[in-house]
Amino acid sequence: MKNFVVIGLGRFGSAVAKTLYDLGYEVLAIDKDEGLVQDISQNVTHAIAADAVDEGVLKSLGVRNFQVAIVALGSDMQSSILVTLMLKEMGIENIIAKVQSEMHAKVLDKVGADRVVFPERDMGIRVANNLAISNILDCIEISPEYSVVEIVPPENWVGKTLAQLDIRKRKGINVIAIKHNDKVNISPGADEIISREDILVVVGNNAVINGLNKHK
Repeated sequence: MKNFVVIGLGRFGSAVAKTLYDLGYEVLAIDKDEGLVQDISQNVTHAIAADAVDEGVLKSLGVRNFQVAIVALGSDMQSSILVTLMLKEMGIENIIAKVQSEMHAKVLDKVGADRVVFPERDMGIRVANNLAISNILDCIEISPEYSVVEIVPPENWVGKTLAQLDIRKRKGINVIAIKHNDKVNISPGADEIISREDILVVVGNNAVINGLNKHK
């Protein structure tokens, strides 16, 4: 299972960290603001108050052992550039960085960011997509082709087990969690029965997921 380090706990960083943790992943959250760290401490695996611009600090926290890093320091361009560069030199497999401008994005791309995120612009795209596709509740794009998405189950899925639906084989979509009221079932079994009140967390091809709205 992938593990994630989130550096910077503003609104964007905190939202990413909490969502990944709720999906069952190991998440290390880092920020130099002790208040922000305290606020998120119950919603991630580990939360540390530290200055991520210090390379020694990053090494002491074992950041190099994480597969994915989210650099959410977009309002501090210099810090985000330095942290991204250090993470790249440490060999992090995948670095995603929050940016505020096209110039910021170009610099981060040059120093090793694998993907940049414009929170306001990307949120606008997500809202538009969610309005257009009625059974999609939320979406985290992991590549131009694939996303992790929360959906209301299509009507013809209700009352059937995951084994009966055979979604992975038929549509290439994996159900990675099922939310029912306040409970979250991570990695549900094949005998799990889908109810009308469930919210499914699925990962798969965007076009295929969008097609679920046709209830086929």
